[in-house]
Amino acid sequence: MSAARATFNDLTGELDYPMFIVTTAADGERTGCLVGFATQASIDPPRFLVCLSKSNRTYRVGRGAAALAVHLVPEDATDLVELFGGRTGDELDKFERCDWTEGPEGLPILDGCSSWFAAHVLARLDAGDHEALLLEPFEAHKGHGDQPFPFHRAKRIEPGHEA
Repeated sequence: MSAARATFNDLTGELDYPMFIVTTAADGERTGCLVGFATQASIDPPRFLVCLSKSNRTYRVGRGAAALAVHLVPEDATDLVELFGGRTGDELDKFERCDWTEGPEGLPILDGCSSWFAAHVLARLDAGDHEALLLEPFEAHKGHGDQPFPFHRAKRIEPGHEA
C-alpha cells in the first residue's frame, strides 16, 4: 500500500459519518443494508448520493430498482444497525425481524427510523468496490430530531457479507 493511500485511510478512518439504512424492493424482493458512504450532493435541485457495496444483496437486488428509501438511523437503534449491517439478506429475511410498513412505490419503510426519504435513482456510477447512486428525493419524513447513529460505533459490527 502506498504512503498516500495509507495516510488517506488513516484520515478518513477518523471521520464520523451518520449511518443510514437503505431499503428497496424490486422483482418481488425486499432488501436493505447499512450504509456509511452517503451525502447530500445538491441543494437545488435536491440530490443525494448513496454508495452500495457490490458485495451485498442490496446492491444486487437494487440494480433493478427505480427507487430507494434512505433512513437516517437514530443513535439508539443498535438492533437495526446490527440487523442491517451484521446480517445478510442471502441468509435471512431482515424484514421478518423488524417493524416496517410499505411506503411510497412499495418501498419498505423502517418503523424504527422516523427520519427517511424516498428517492428515484437518476444515475449509477462505478465507485470501486461500491456503486454510487445519485438520488432525487420525491417524498420525505422528518422525525423526532434523534441524534444519528455514528460511524465509529458501526465499525464494531462484523459485516454480514464478505468485504
